[in-house]
Amino acid sequence: MIPRALTIAGSDSGGGAGIQADLKTFMAHGVYGASAITAITAQNTVGVHAVLMLEPSLVVAQIEAVLDDIGADAVKTGMLGNASIIQAVADTLERYRVERLVIDPVMVAKSGARLLEEDAIATLRARLLPLALVVTPNLPEASVLLRRPVTDERDMQDAARDLHTLGPRYVLLKGGHLSGSDVVDLLYDGERFVTLRAPRLETNHTHGTGCTYAAAIAALIARGLPVEQAVRQAHAYLQDAIVHAPAIGKGYGPVNHLVYGLPVSRG
Repeated sequence: MIPRALTIAGSDSGGGAGIQADLKTFMAHGVYGASAITAITAQNTVGVHAVLMLEPSLVVAQIEAVLDDIGADAVKTGMLGNASIIQAVADTLERYRVERLVIDPVMVAKSGARLLEEDAIATLRARLLPLALVVTPNLPEASVLLRRPVTDERDMQDAARDLHTLGPRYVLLKGGHLSGSDVVDLLYDGERFVTLRAPRLETNHTHGTGCTYAAAIAALIARGLPVEQAVRQAHAYLQDAIVHAPAIGKGYGPVNHLVYGLPVSRG
């Protein structure tokens, strides 16, 4: 049977982030993708022009429809938007005993638009993070979750430790917002740190990188890879997807989700 993954996230009409990026990434890794939409956005490479949040009951109905019939070997969350949706999603995933959950705690779009209401942060911390196999915050998101600045590489280990105490089994702290010639990501499992370094790429084609990274991790976990191996492969995939990004749009363009072509076997 082909591996299956479910993304619970917002829709990006520009196709570079959200469920569109997730489904492309799942396909690129030989994984059947299903989706539960939390929000509809009018969005392109320049910015987010409008957002409509869906009713929590409709989000839950989508998740139930997928899990009752198709199933999922991994689930990934992206933009959840508000506390009511987060609570409903957490309740549903807990009821279905989802264990392979990758959480991308989406808060702000690349253009700067806010994608998570302020009062939803406490619900995300208390209800969703304890269910996670992997959580993938960047430094601004980690700062919000921890209620303190995480601003340099020296802060990252302490931040990863503190995020781990919130419940996820693995923390992938992404250091792309730091300056320097290399981008440093840090993976922590509660005992050991793994550092992933890559040359900083001077490009505007970074729209949807967080979605794509987390979706690749979820896809590889769905294929049965251990978390560390999944993160390493997803990290390499994202670098190549950025390097070979198509020149699309006038702002922050999308990455090349099909940079490796479509796989012909599960491997």
